[in-house]
Amino acid sequence: MTTTTEQTTGQTTEHGMTDAQATETVRQIAAGYGTLLRSPVLRTPADVGLAYEDLTFPSQDGTPLEAWFIPREGSDKLIIANHPLWFSRAGLPAHLEPWRSLGALAGNDFEVDFMPDYRILHDAGYNILTYDMRNLGLSGSANGGSGSGGRFEARDVIGSLHLARSDERLRGMTIGLFSRCQGANATMFAMQEHPEEFTNVRCMLAPQPLSVGVTMQRTLDLLGIPERIDELEREIQLQVSFRFADMTPVTWASSVRTPTYLYQMRDDLLTDPSDVQGMFDAIPVADKHLQWIEGTTARWDGYLDFQRDPQPKLDFLARHMA
Repeated sequence: MTTTTEQTTGQTTEHGMTDAQATETVRQIAAGYGTLLRSPVLRTPADVGLAYEDLTFPSQDGTPLEAWFIPREGSDKLIIANHPLWFSRAGLPAHLEPWRSLGALAGNDFEVDFMPDYRILHDAGYNILTYDMRNLGLSGSANGGSGSGGRFEARDVIGSLHLARSDERLRGMTIGLFSRCQGANATMFAMQEHPEEFTNVRCMLAPQPLSVGVTMQRTLDLLGIPERIDELEREIQLQVSFRFADMTPVTWASSVRTPTYLYQMRDDLLTDPSDVQGMFDAIPVADKHLQWIEGTTARWDGYLDFQRDPQPKLDFLARHMA
């Protein structure tokens, strides 16, 4: 079957989309990035037998962020965890609408539950601080409610570090980061903008960071309208004021000075392996690792990899958090 580049209303793409439908699809994708869909916090650490405290703390710019502190008695080690776009600190109920539609095109129509991650970390000897980023979960709205590929969310990362250094429950602990997807993007941008905030951060687990432009191109590929990428970039810029080149951690990774463990689905339908490889190559430290996850094309499987195969990540944390 041949894909036709449509010029007039009525011509169709490979997927049977008319020109008008393709235009509307592009606008809907951009609008979804301009006003983010929040995921509810449907689970708590108590579901896996963990005691926890509800916390609220300010981002660097004052945006109120909702969080859990999961204490590990007798430990002075803290993991600060954030989450991907669309998710909350609890995960994503992608088996339910409307969240199912966010990833169903690429086979991501199953739930991601982060509670087992926290149980594993707790049992390995870590205190945990995990929070909802701005415009997601239960945290405050900011910047018009839009996404920014990690740029504005970097302020949330810095706010979490300020809390860890000032709160009497957390102050003085050894700090490691578990920065997932957009949370990893945000962490890398924060490292570029405020490297002084990371001087005593020991290490970072960074599952599946990605460049906004790459995942948008792959989305259009799946929809059968790949030639609409420039139009989509312009529509997203009109929503959030940034172009794709402004929202890529490939550039920001050159400011990472922290030992980093990246992991990524090799055949992820929503990105390209070269994107994460580019980030890994740009990180200018010797102590870094890139793990490719094989055997599935569903991106959500990458977010579940920690609980399915925790030992390599725990070994990395143990080396650096001692």
